[in-house]
Formats: sequence, C-alpha cells, structure tokens
Amino acid sequence: MARRRRRYIVPGAEQGMQAFKAEVMKREGYDVNPNRPDDVKYEVAKELGIPLNPGDNGGLTTEAAGHIGGKIGGSMVREMIRLAQDRISNQE
Repeated sequence: MARRRRRYIVPGAEQGMQAFKAEVMKREGYDVNPNRPDDVKYEVAKELGIPLNPGDNGGLTTEAAGHIGGKIGGSMVREMIRLAQDRISNQE
C-alpha cells in the first residue's frame, strides 16, 4: 500500500510545520532530531507500548496508529492554541 503524503496548500509550509513539530515534541521531553522530526513517532510509540517499526506496519491497528498521531498532533494543537491566546492577549 502506498504511503499517504500530506500536501500543504501554502508553499514552504511543510518545512515550518516540521520545525514546529520538532520544537513542540522536544519541549514535551522527547529526543527529537531536528533533521528528522517525523522519527519522534517511534519514541512516542515505544512510550505507548505500540510496536511501530520503520517500513511496513500493515499489522498495526488504526486505533494504535491514532494513539501515536494523536499524542503528537494533540501536543502541536495545544501549543498553537497557547500561541494564539498569547497573541490575542497582547493585542488587548
């Protein structure tokens, strides 16, 4: 099965989002390689007890994959909300 690739509408946004992911997950206490921020998913999976390996993970349930992505995405969304709240409060 082909790997799904997220496409960003704004050109160049992917690099910024990857840097943001690395920054957020580092603050969460994960060891993140800034050149390969997507690799943090393996550390998150290990912490959650989910057997995620590079390559084919066809045996991984959708629920397990969602736990990994949810942990990462949830942290990023919380940080985006915090940044927006700070910006709004500084405008008042």
